[in-house]
Amino acid sequence: MSTNERMQSVPEAEAMAARAGDAPVDESASELVRVRALVKHFPVAGSDDVVRAVDGVTFEILKGETLGLVGESGCGKSTVGRCLLRLIEPTRGEIFFEGKDVRALSGKALRGVRAEMQIIFQDPYASLNPRLKVRDIVGEPLIIHGTGTREERRERVAELLRKVGLDPDYMNRYPHEFSGGQRQRLGIARALALNPKLIVADEPVSALDVSVQAQVINLLEDLQAEFDLTYLFISHGLAVVEHISNRVAVMYLGRIVEVASAVELYANPQHPYTRALLSAIPVPDPTRKRERIVLTGDVPTPINPPSGCRFHTRCPDAIPECSQIDPDLREVAPGHTVACIRAPGWADAPTSA
Repeated sequence: MSTNERMQSVPEAEAMAARAGDAPVDESASELVRVRALVKHFPVAGSDDVVRAVDGVTFEILKGETLGLVGESGCGKSTVGRCLLRLIEPTRGEIFFEGKDVRALSGKALRGVRAEMQIIFQDPYASLNPRLKVRDIVGEPLIIHGTGTREERRERVAELLRKVGLDPDYMNRYPHEFSGGQRQRLGIARALALNPKLIVADEPVSALDVSVQAQVINLLEDLQAEFDLTYLFISHGLAVVEHISNRVAVMYLGRIVEVASAVELYANPQHPYTRALLSAIPVPDPTRKRERIVLTGDVPTPINPPSGCRFHTRCPDAIPECSQIDPDLREVAPGHTVACIRAPGWADAPTSA
């Protein structure tokens, strides 16, 4: 069955019984990535203030799984992904990849790890050098890491183009000669060039039409199965995340507020912010109606976030204690952690390590 036949559109995929989120997480799988108390603050020009883009994020990614990272624009999702790869330097915190302290690496050691950690950028127009031909764009990682001869690199580029559904003859073209979906496939081919173990997919389909989104998502799933890839899938498209993810982490204003398997999170969200996000997903059935939770007020500034729970200024369930207690992530059910003092079982649950 072709890719298009399997997923004609994301709304249709949401209703499919068989999707990545329905697959249980393999509890015996080993940990590929561990992030602890990650912080990234950006200085404000002409001021002593800082933008608290990421302010104490902790999570792990198991080998072979897809962890979805969702939240509103500006919540810090992309910053987390770039810090993970050290495309930008974290302010503090720990990042481990296969047990290696990524923040402690430099020179050849860092370059070696980077070969195993790649990124697919959000904008397929801006992420490809318009002055380079496809053979140079996709083959550049091979040159940087000294992989193969010139002819071997050319053969590798041709193979990668076939893998992502493009004609190898396209390697002599420039990026402007491709559509948006084709350009994103080029970005995927470039990310695969060095046979990485982890790919950070930073909103890889948000700039594409819905039908093209479906094709790219199915391509990512096929490649994951073929190459045993692990994904950190960053998106604000909740229907897309549900389709592709094994587990989902929800971010709000620089913090992760809830983590659970995709099935559990979409069926039983515990944090009020998660419930509000899910209520906004369109239902592909005119006879069904979903109660919409409309949040009041503006998103607080990350320069001066609210005291206590950062969501309490917009939360429909807030109580006075919410402005005083800064809740940590606690496991309220097996594999389900939440940072909300009003979540059932939160007060009695141990703090997540």
